[in-house]
Amino acid sequence: MRGSVEHLQQQFHQLRMSETSKELPAFLRKAESHSWTYQEFLHELLSYEEKRREEKMIEKHLKWAKFPFEKSIHEFNLNEQPSLSKRQLKQLQELTWIEQSFNLIFLGPPGVGKTHLAIGLGLEAVQQGHRVSFISMGELVPLLKTEEYIRKSQLRLKRIREADLVIIDDLMYMAMDQHEANLFFHLVNHLYERSSIVLTSNKGPEEWGELLGDQGITTAILDRLLHRSEIIHLNGDSHRIKHRESLF
Repeated sequence: MRGSVEHLQQQFHQLRMSETSKELPAFLRKAESHSWTYQEFLHELLSYEEKRREEKMIEKHLKWAKFPFEKSIHEFNLNEQPSLSKRQLKQLQELTWIEQSFNLIFLGPPGVGKTHLAIGLGLEAVQQGHRVSFISMGELVPLLKTEEYIRKSQLRLKRIREADLVIIDDLMYMAMDQHEANLFFHLVNHLYERSSIVLTSNKGPEEWGELLGDQGITTAILDRLLHRSEIIHLNGDSHRIKHRESLF
């Protein structure tokens, strides 16, 4: 029978409304028991499809973001980080800086919450529909060096270059040779004024020159990163040491 529920489900599936297709029998039963009008029925059906598409898009963007862990900004303990005010944190959460292609640089010793803060903002950005890519500097350099001949590196870097927000963790944790520094410059140059960049580092920009090894490249990188940026110094004791677990 052409008007059967199975046939309707098939039609919804062909129209790329797969979520509605799966739930159609349940919606029909609910419409009957609640005496929905045609308009109410269509509204419920389309709202469900819209909501599920949004949820699936967020799931896909979270997968692409490659966060090493998920910690929301609401879990960030401001009491343990006196150098950041509640008002400043709220301002960062609003994410207007992403729309302006503004960069954030979180500086401070290990364990003060730099990565947590960066990931928390990244999660907020995903929830608001932005494309986000997270990568540590230790992962990024090998990717850049192998992009020419490894397909996996090409795909990952393509997503990084197309992201609205790129988070680079542990910047300048180790020295680079001139070739690596040059590759990093080209990435920064591509992202400049196209995407927002969040950097975390335990070394200030004044020390980056020693690790990049080439003053010209260092100046060019700093020029692009610092042109539109906010540098936030996070101080205090290591959260990991403070809340360490012991055997006895």
